[in-house]
Amino acid sequence: MRLDKYLKVSRLIKRRTLAKEVAEQGRIEINGKTAKASSVVKAGDELRIRFGQKVVTARVESIRENAKKEEAAMMFTILSEERLAKVEPEFIDDAE
Repeated sequence: MRLDKYLKVSRLIKRRTLAKEVAEQGRIEINGKTAKASSVVKAGDELRIRFGQKVVTARVESIRENAKKEEAAMMFTILSEERLAKVEPEFIDDAE
């Protein structure tokens, strides 16, 4: 199954278009490699998704073409959630 469709069906990301955009920005990895929206996801794969200041690592448990809310939660297992340190933008001092 395509990565963008899996993310939508599993409800890790609410909309397929948003999942596609996140993948295009290079914020999703499958088994340690940067993934495109068209990448194939299979059971046992490990997904690492960066949502702003949070990184979620999940293992794909099953693949379904469509799923109800209760079934969607069983499609993956959250392995870890980590917060990234907030990076303050550097300001250029023009007063030199």
